[in-house]
Amino acid sequence: MTDPNLGRLTRVDLKEVWDTESGSFTPWLSKEVNISLLGEAIGVELEVVAKEKNVGPFRADIFCRETTTGDHVLIENQLERTDHTHLGQLLTYSAGLTAVRIVWIARRFTDEHRAALDWLNQFTQEGIDFFGLEIEVWKIGESVPAPKFNVVSQPNDWKKSVRDRSGPGARSLSEMEQDYLDFWTQLSEFLESNKSSVSIGKPSSDSWRLFPLGRTDFSLRASNGMRDGWSAVSLIMAGELGTTRFQSIRDQFQEEIETKLGSVEWEELPKSKESRITLQSGIDPADRKAWGQLNDWYKTTLERWTEYFRPIVKSLGESK
Repeated sequence: MTDPNLGRLTRVDLKEVWDTESGSFTPWLSKEVNISLLGEAIGVELEVVAKEKNVGPFRADIFCRETTTGDHVLIENQLERTDHTHLGQLLTYSAGLTAVRIVWIARRFTDEHRAALDWLNQFTQEGIDFFGLEIEVWKIGESVPAPKFNVVSQPNDWKKSVRDRSGPGARSLSEMEQDYLDFWTQLSEFLESNKSSVSIGKPSSDSWRLFPLGRTDFSLRASNGMRDGWSAVSLIMAGELGTTRFQSIRDQFQEEIETKLGSVEWEELPKSKESRITLQSGIDPADRKAWGQLNDWYKTTLERWTEYFRPIVKSLGESK
């Protein structure tokens, strides 16, 4: 057996790639292909709303939305090691922008600033999350440099869930809520073990889970009715333009959708907060013996719908 011909990884100084934070790094990170790398590192899909977002007399580096929820996400950048000034900016901008995901990127985190983010994640209320990421650049031989985000601080869901269950107002799950939690947990494990291109995120006790499509106000929703014996996948169009976008997709793609995706239900709901296109399965989620079959159906349907609808929703008019 011959020895493999392998290259050697070498670290590239950040200043060789980006001259300044505001002049080069922030514009680079705000591009869709690059913000998606950051989103992958922290497990959410992001859509950039603004660069250098005004917060009173100050400016936040990048302001985003999480595409599945519309939650506000603040990103603050450093090409040097962390300092107290940027920590103060992070908290000030978060309050001014009502951000619930706060991301601090730096060349290196000091132990004190990493501990500060860990403390904030431990003691802030449920739903406010802080992330610390170190940015590196590497290349192999004379290859093009490649960025790498390393998460050094993130929310500890286990600690939060333990605290919440024992805190004021905590309650036990109902039998049906536990069934939903069990179902989404095993579906999440199934998708991961089968290397699916879709991910369920953190399982919950709700009857539905959302899957991003790269645009705020658009998502796929996997849902089921434990009482009524139905399972479904829907394309959700929410927001002020939900009905308009529903009509646009129906006018342009109805015949193709029904040919490629099956016998869907077109649900235009102008008085509701959303319109949707839905495909139902006859598999009963209340029957645990059928969960294996339902896993296959959700995986196939979600992957096919993501591949089909993602380019369509990105081609429609800009979000308001």
